[in-house]
Amino acid sequence: MDNLTKLNLEDYKPLRDVVFENLREAILEGKLKPGQRLIEVQLAEQLGVSRTPVREAIRKLELEGLVVMLPRKGAYVANMSLKDVIDVLEVRASLEGLSASLAAERISDIDLKRLKKIAEEFKESTINADIETLLKKDVEFHECIFKAANNKKLTQVINSLWEQVYRFRVTYISDYDSSLSIVEEHKNILSAIEKGDCELAKKYATEHIEKAEQFMIDKAVSHKGL
Repeated sequence: MDNLTKLNLEDYKPLRDVVFENLREAILEGKLKPGQRLIEVQLAEQLGVSRTPVREAIRKLELEGLVVMLPRKGAYVANMSLKDVIDVLEVRASLEGLSASLAAERISDIDLKRLKKIAEEFKESTINADIETLLKKDVEFHECIFKAANNKKLTQVINSLWEQVYRFRVTYISDYDSSLSIVEEHKNILSAIEKGDCELAKKYATEHIEKAEQFMIDKAVSHKGL
């Protein structure tokens, strides 16, 4: 557990929030591995803080499902089974469909213009095989739709689900055939939203997530696990 760096303690946010965000990011990006034990004193030393904010952060991470507490053993980074991933993606598919449907009804000209720009940037990143930018632009594409849907509660629920499967999204988007498919899927979703076709936007957005789910299943079968 030596891949964390000391925090910038001059950050304007409360220390407990800075520690929480840093540890969450480390888990989502795979710096802290599934099944890895989280030892408060070691984390505190690496981050340059006391154990109290680390303890508070671990409790919040447990509530988000990213950490599990085992009796008499301590805190561990949560593992996710194939069933867990499928369960999350099934729920997300429905919510993404709802979000796209609302966006088709409510999107502003400014957000529509931004959505087109992001879709084009994702396409360019695919051509350049720029995985880091692909991931970033994929997140931006969906977040732009969430914003256009103008439903904060919906956005909060979807974002929570996204975090639970972030590690597996990297695998999906890094696959060249998958990224090419995503370009076309983004194009279809964008077109339906631009036309104001709520039902078609819902259909395309739902299918978009279902394809990711099928990819995970196929990957698991071919490698006998995630």
